[in-house]
Amino acid sequence: MSDILPTRQINVGIIGCGNIFPAYAKGCSLFRKLNLKACADLSPDAAGARATEFQIAALTIEELLADPGIDLVINLTIPAVHAKVSRDVLNAGKHVYSEKPLSIDLQEGQDLIALAASKNLLIGCAPDTFLGAGLQTSRKLIDDGWIGKPIGGTAFMLASGPESWHPNPAFFYQRGAGPMLDMGPYYVTALVHLLGPVSAVSAMTSKSRTERLATCKEHFGRMLPVEVPTHYSGSLLFESGAIVNMAISFDVVAHTHKPIEIYGTQGSLSVPDPNTFGGPVSLHRAGQAEWSEIPLAFGYHENSRSIGAADMAHAIDSGRPHRCDGRLALHALEVMTAFEESFNKRAWVEIKNACDQPRAFPLGLPPGILDD
Repeated sequence: MSDILPTRQINVGIIGCGNIFPAYAKGCSLFRKLNLKACADLSPDAAGARATEFQIAALTIEELLADPGIDLVINLTIPAVHAKVSRDVLNAGKHVYSEKPLSIDLQEGQDLIALAASKNLLIGCAPDTFLGAGLQTSRKLIDDGWIGKPIGGTAFMLASGPESWHPNPAFFYQRGAGPMLDMGPYYVTALVHLLGPVSAVSAMTSKSRTERLATCKEHFGRMLPVEVPTHYSGSLLFESGAIVNMAISFDVVAHTHKPIEIYGTQGSLSVPDPNTFGGPVSLHRAGQAEWSEIPLAFGYHENSRSIGAADMAHAIDSGRPHRCDGRLALHALEVMTAFEESFNKRAWVEIKNACDQPRAFPLGLPPGILDD
């Protein structure tokens, strides 16, 4: 196994020490290619607490960006400043991996991709859940022809909104968030992983209320202004010819839909929740009487945040493409923003920002290593 061990570790710094930080910090320890060295936040107290918790250095943002020992920065700031922080990281000469979405503005996202290319740096973006066991197993079944040629599918993220449980729910109803930019990245990215790039979007959107009542304990009784649509429904036309009907909503009390189903000429595939790394994966082939649950054939079925950054770290040294590429995130962002554009124009929208279908993992990779 010695010939596949990483030749060196990539030193990592994290900007943003909020709720998602522990998942990424713990995830870094899963991968031999990553060495989490430092963290930074606008709040020195928050950075200090995370540094103590994970036995790393607490720096100011300026110190972290200036540190020549840090190769890759993971950007865990709020979505409204994702683009600005990623731009600062690239201008500091470091590779950057951002939480989703890449940006809340399509042009800003395009500018980031161009900036990274001009500096010969890599830019990556969550979600990386499609690199987990559930979606990799689903991809393997499709690629190996178990459902024949994919011709269509469905994707549903239907919920009643986060105001009953999230400690800071107001953000979810502000411009740059909403159900589409918050949860849509998981679904769109998973679909591109399974079926390839999207060609066009035809959609409608709605906003059921102008205010939402917070019932979480932290903001109980507070009225939250709603700036964005809260229900999105549309169809995605893929370059392969497959058509997927998709609905993303914070207006649904209850439903019985599976997260994702893919339909092919020889069978159907039930794909797990793309906000998770595990299963279940179920297959129904033509001629079968019932669905069959398929054993997961890949690793990383538990929470493995940072797997996308680890894959990018391998790419930094090897020069191969990385799977959570910024172009994939930009493609997903254009698909998501196309829902409102399509509704406003009363016309379908062609997707212009191209991306490659991410390369599937090979079977049998050792734990903690992402190159074969």
